[in-house]
Amino acid sequence: MNQIKKNKALTLADLENELLEDGYITPEEVAESNARANIMVELIKARNEQKISQRKLEELTGIRQPAISRIEKGAISPSIDTLLKVLAPLGKTLAVVPVAHRE
Repeated sequence: MNQIKKNKALTLADLENELLEDGYITPEEVAESNARANIMVELIKARNEQKISQRKLEELTGIRQPAISRIEKGAISPSIDTLLKVLAPLGKTLAVVPVAHRE
C-alpha cells in the first residue's frame, strides 16, 4: 500500500486501486460495495425528491423507521422483499443489468 504507507492523501478511487493491486479486495467485492452504495443513494434521493420522510415511508410500507434509517446508512443488508417494499411507494424497483467490466 504505497501511498497509504507514505501518509499521503488519497481519493477513494486511489485507495480502491491500491487495495485491488495489493490483493486486499477483489473486483467482485468492489462491485458489490458499489451496488449497495448505489441502492442507498437512489433510495435516499427518491425519498427526498418526493419529500417523504422516513416516518411517512414507514406508514406507507409497514417497515419501521429505524430499519429504513439503517438501510439508508448501509448498516444492514435488507432482503430483496424489504427493498422492493421500500422502493414501491417511491415509484422505484430493482433491476438486474449487465455488469460493466473493468479494463
